[in-house]
Amino acid sequence: MLLTREQLQERLFALHAASLELVKDVSLETLLERIASTACEQVGARYGALGVLDDDGRLERFIAVGMSESEIKRIAHPPLGRGLIGELMNREAPLRVPVIQNHPRSVGFPDHHPYMVSFLGVPIRAGDKQLGQVYLTEKMDANEFSADDEMIIQMLATYAATAIANARLIDQMKERDLALTRRNVDMALLNGIASTLTSSLELDEILNKTLGLVMNYMKVEAGEIFLLEEDKTTLRMVLHRGQAAEAFWTRNLFNVGDGVVGIVAETRQPLISTDLPSDPKFLRGAVVKAGFQQMACIPLVSGENMMGVMTIATRTTTPFDERSVQMLTAVGTWAGLAIENARLHANARRLAVLEERNRIGMDLHDGIIQSIYGVGLALEGVQHSLTEEPQAAREQIHRAIDGLNQAIRDIRAYILDLRPRQMGSEGLLNGIKRLITEYRANTFSEVHFTPPESDLKELTQTQSLALFHICQEALANAAKHAKAKSVQVSLWTTEDRTLLEIRDDGKGFDTGKMYTFIGHGLANMQTRARSSGGDIDISSVVGEGTTILAWVPRGVKP
Repeated sequence: MLLTREQLQERLFALHAASLELVKDVSLETLLERIASTACEQVGARYGALGVLDDDGRLERFIAVGMSESEIKRIAHPPLGRGLIGELMNREAPLRVPVIQNHPRSVGFPDHHPYMVSFLGVPIRAGDKQLGQVYLTEKMDANEFSADDEMIIQMLATYAATAIANARLIDQMKERDLALTRRNVDMALLNGIASTLTSSLELDEILNKTLGLVMNYMKVEAGEIFLLEEDKTTLRMVLHRGQAAEAFWTRNLFNVGDGVVGIVAETRQPLISTDLPSDPKFLRGAVVKAGFQQMACIPLVSGENMMGVMTIATRTTTPFDERSVQMLTAVGTWAGLAIENARLHANARRLAVLEERNRIGMDLHDGIIQSIYGVGLALEGVQHSLTEEPQAAREQIHRAIDGLNQAIRDIRAYILDLRPRQMGSEGLLNGIKRLITEYRANTFSEVHFTPPESDLKELTQTQSLALFHICQEALANAAKHAKAKSVQVSLWTTEDRTLLEIRDDGKGFDTGKMYTFIGHGLANMQTRARSSGGDIDISSVVGEGTTILAWVPRGVKP
């Protein structure tokens, strides 16, 4: 039955109104159902469906309307793309059939499928590409669908093509936005881990910050770190963060290969347990009783060296995704390297302390103690000459007193060398003047100071401290090693530098051999100057003295 002009115009107005709804920002799933419902309303169909094809032209989604959820679930299987559905997928023109069963491509219906007779199918196309199809069955006010029905649905299919394309673009944009958000979160974690690992060599700080960042990233309730002990067979928990600490601490030791933690240490591969209550490898009943459902264990490795295991646990049942596990594995490698570096640094500090103790012991034994021992021998000789040669005895006593006074001065100088004072708030110029005053009091040597003509306000605190400590070390060396009688300290500025020169007339040394016996003092001076953006030059002539020239930049913050 053909539509009257008024009926057709009414339908077109309704179709236009429906098309405006289709192009709204809705999810693809909701849009497909809306298109199928609109098609049924426009032509009076009892049942409607919409199929969507994937990029390879296969039926990807099939949305049906006109049946309840229970009716749809009773159907033996979803459409397979055969029969009239398959016919429509392979053609550009609409397909209108009065009786489905009479069409040569009809293959019947699966069990519990509603009985259908009339059929109208229209492809949804965008250019030369078919996006899907609209299927309509059972015309309610006539025996079959009309040409006007076909025209109306063709127009709807045109709107639907645009709406589907837009919805897919929106979904793609959302996916990209989600991926970008995830990437930003990943970068924030990596940046935080990198900052932690490069800002400290203290093992406790590295472990605390790393575990905190990982727990925040994964949004879990608890985390812990086990470190492999020196026996290479025992893993000991050194840190727990988060909830239920008492439950986790009930088992803080694992052997390699024992339990989830030990297995990760043995295999050096991450292990995810998604059901702790039923996992026979998880040997910690108290943690299960505390309500934890899942745990991720990550190896902490540095090259070929196993350093430990990091675990995170959660009470939720949402599984850890692959992306997060990959991120944790990368963090485990970084953290393992940082742990090894921190241990090497700690060992280096312990070795430095031992070396310094040996140096102090040798200095005291070969210097001050030997001097005191010599005074003791001299006083023993006085006992024999007190009655026979009293004048000689008095002279020996005076020499002993002089020797003791010299030993006292040596001890004072050594104490100042071992425990250098800080510059404080008095400024570089006053700090250097104080060092010179102390040097004169302890050594009774001559010191001449040439101050700068301009102020030193442009120097940063770091630069001022560097020059202060360099001057302190140079004066200590002049008294202790060079045995200098006279020292000249000069401080001056150029347009871009502040320079400090300490020149003594002591023993000097062979600079060609300096790097074979360079000690803490010279090494520290070089480190301080270069860490402040400057440098240092050390020149010396045996028997003539040593000159140290250090400089730092002006107006530049290192």
